[in-house]
Amino acid sequence: MNSIKNRRILDVLNGIPVDKTPVWIMRQAGRYLPEYKKTRATAGSFLDLCKTPELASEVTIQPINRFDLDAAIIFSDILTIPDAMGLDLKFEDNRGPYFDNPLDNINDVSSLSDGNLDSLNYVAEAIVQTKNKLNNEVPLIGFSGSPWTLSTYMVEGAATKEFRKIRSIVFNNPEMLNKLTKKLINSISEYLIMQAKAGADILMIFDSWGGLLNTDNYIHFSLNPMKEIIRNLRKNKFTKDMPIILFTKGGGGWLDQISKSGCNGIGLDWTTNISKARKITGDNICLQGNLDPCALHGTEEAIKASGEKVIDDYGFGHRHIFNLGHGIDQYVNPDNLKILIDHVKEYSKKYHKN
Repeated sequence: MNSIKNRRILDVLNGIPVDKTPVWIMRQAGRYLPEYKKTRATAGSFLDLCKTPELASEVTIQPINRFDLDAAIIFSDILTIPDAMGLDLKFEDNRGPYFDNPLDNINDVSSLSDGNLDSLNYVAEAIVQTKNKLNNEVPLIGFSGSPWTLSTYMVEGAATKEFRKIRSIVFNNPEMLNKLTKKLINSISEYLIMQAKAGADILMIFDSWGGLLNTDNYIHFSLNPMKEIIRNLRKNKFTKDMPIILFTKGGGGWLDQISKSGCNGIGLDWTTNISKARKITGDNICLQGNLDPCALHGTEEAIKASGEKVIDDYGFGHRHIFNLGHGIDQYVNPDNLKILIDHVKEYSKKYHKN
């Protein structure tokens, strides 16, 4: 980690002053890039792309080669863990990821494999190959889904509009969900440690569906399990000092609680005002975000103004990583992203003068 040339994001996460606000983009390796589409066609399917280290590492560095980004994020999917636990992940272009046999009861949870991390070695190998290709230019982010978010897919079978089944289980079968959560805490902790051993420099936990829950259930089923994962990481020699970012979509009402989780950074979705978030969390923690992804469909002037607004709202200080408030969508023109990144880099300099 010490030999990485561009350390802006690492510095920001550790509270060290930087010359301008660092930038990376959630889902930056993806379908909006023509080079990604070409590699995916070579792979044959999304899952084959994820599970072929050479190709996964190739798409990971595609946005690094194209844009002035301050970090890469390994190309993978949050549902690799349920797949390794025996749920048999499938993917269709018009449907997305799904499981044919979702979990219905506590016996289904009991039948899940506890430790099958060897089947996820393709992720570790992709990280090793990506680190070689990056040649220490920028840090590499490893990641996992949160226990709650993985549970939603494992119980529903796929993303749904209302997530009625999993939200009902919260109330009618918490014992089942508690048991699943415990298994996932262990698997996710081991998975993130595996990524760190392979060479990841930063770890991120995506809690994509935490915002579905009320406050008490968010704390119990989402935040507390993530805190336990962080505690596990802090006890391991490979991850004890690694920067950790938590991102709960829809989590703007729980920033005070999230800031006490032990993480180094909090990802904000676009519905949260970053200036208010900073007042709540203080300057001892990094904030990441949080431009509305649809701003990238605007005119050049509108894109620049939208980026400026986020930078202005954060203001002076060195604890901000610029990002979108969720993943970039597949219909964005890559040229628009370049406009945003280049402008934010230049515009933010005025907030980092000593």
